[in-house]
Amino acid sequence: MAPPSIDTRATREERERVYLAGAIFPGDEDYSTEFMDELASLTETAGGQVVGRMQQRRAKPDQATFLGRGKILELANDAHALEASLLIVDNDLTPAQARNIERTTELRVVDRSQLIMDIFAAGARTLQARKQVELAQLEYTLPRLKHMWSHLSRIRSGIGMRGPGETQLEVDRRIIRRKISELKVMLQKFEGRKKREILSRRDLFKVCLVGYTNSGKSTLLNRLTGASVIVEDRLFSTLDTRTRQWKVSENQTALLSDTVGFIRKLPHHLVASFHATLEEAATADLLLHVVDSTRNTAGRNIDAVNEVLAALGVESTPQILVFNKVDRVTDFMEISCVIRESPFHQLTSAVTGEGLDELAGMVAGHLKRGYITLEVAFPISSGRLRAFLADKGDMLDVTTGDGIETARVRLPRHHLGRIRELAAAEEGRVTEQEPQDSRF
Repeated sequence: MAPPSIDTRATREERERVYLAGAIFPGDEDYSTEFMDELASLTETAGGQVVGRMQQRRAKPDQATFLGRGKILELANDAHALEASLLIVDNDLTPAQARNIERTTELRVVDRSQLIMDIFAAGARTLQARKQVELAQLEYTLPRLKHMWSHLSRIRSGIGMRGPGETQLEVDRRIIRRKISELKVMLQKFEGRKKREILSRRDLFKVCLVGYTNSGKSTLLNRLTGASVIVEDRLFSTLDTRTRQWKVSENQTALLSDTVGFIRKLPHHLVASFHATLEEAATADLLLHVVDSTRNTAGRNIDAVNEVLAALGVESTPQILVFNKVDRVTDFMEISCVIRESPFHQLTSAVTGEGLDELAGMVAGHLKRGYITLEVAFPISSGRLRAFLADKGDMLDVTTGDGIETARVRLPRHHLGRIRELAAAEEGRVTEQEPQDSRF
């Protein structure tokens, strides 16, 4: 059964009243407000109503209660005065920390990972997305069963309790482990299907949109390709990959894919579960890393995305930083340092179209740098190879003699593997005449 969707029409009185808590660790002082604003946005996306917030400066988390005991008591008094029923902490909590905070505050406690997975559960529409979220939630739940069972005796729904949280917490560890194994097998099939789908498109240049959540990737996909992907001004509005053809220039076409947005402290269970969905990024020839130019945390957001890309093993894939939403920037001084540190970048607005022609020009230039000239010799009877060369490249010269046809052709480098496969099958020969550096 699909996790319930978020009812955005709910009145503020109907929504769960939520109190937010966080810690300011060394190095985070300049971003503490933005971090709590992000947590508030996540809470709103999950359907909660933020009624209060509190932060504490700490060198490191308290092992027992994350925040100091005195701060927890102060927080409890404030939260109860505001009639909050739920406390959301901007960090991952150990089962012991969550239990201790709950006992002290008499509030239900949800940590950052639970909140993010809850949003994913509510937003998952396809079977694959639902199963990916379910796996992440079960792997998160397994070591916390004892603590989470105590919630079920008092409350059956709400933020952090959606999806398998309502049906799986009462089963024992053995059954949950078996369910996890079943889900992994199912997702392996999805991943295999995705790989075959990507393999079938290996003859096309692949560009992938990556970036922090709500940076405008879907709007950019629509603007560049003329697609009609639904765009929402909310976090994690895209959980499934969408791919469309993009006419980069008069004679150049690429496949442009939109992927799930990343976020600071993205739960590692989600990264692992969504590996099949992120396969587009893993096999892309070029990444367009979309950045929300209006955010003071743009630099940190870039680092967060790059951490996920490194976890996927694609940190070496050529990348263009796309500073989006420039139509809403009033002071470029805030991101000027980030822009200066980015050798390959473009300022754009997916809404007004500003900078999109220049971005297409940069991508076209990258495609051209990936072109090579080959000399391919093959039997005259080899129709498949000749047709492939004529379809994918520019035939510069063709000669025939002794039953052998020799063609000089210029085409994108990423076709080289397929050409060698076809040539080997036809006992042909492939020579790279003008090797070029394909790095961006």
